[in-house]
Amino acid sequence: MYAVIFRAEIAGHDVEYSETAARMRDLALGEYGCLEFTSCTEGRQEIAISYWDTLEQISRWKQNALHLDAQDKGRSRWYRSYTVEVVELLRAYGSDPAQPGSVCNSDGH
Repeated sequence: MYAVIFRAEIAGHDVEYSETAARMRDLALGEYGCLEFTSCTEGRQEIAISYWDTLEQISRWKQNALHLDAQDKGRSRWYRSYTVEVVELLRAYGSDPAQPGSVCNSDGH
């Protein structure tokens, strides 16, 4: 399992941002195999974490035309700066066995 961690400093959000963010979330979950998508903001900081089974899913998502357009708008209007990290999830555990990462270990346990 992989996670994509998006962190940004917000320049300004508007109605179009909110609509675009919801559309991108639905598209990633519905058509590209995203398992879970969580985001939050605090002050001018935003973080979004999405979970995926494969790097191929992430790569296909990154190249989606609507997503590319949203990225352009993010760079030009919505964010002062951002970083994206793609990480392999080696282990996850918690109290809720229904969470996507709860059965993920590099050794299969």
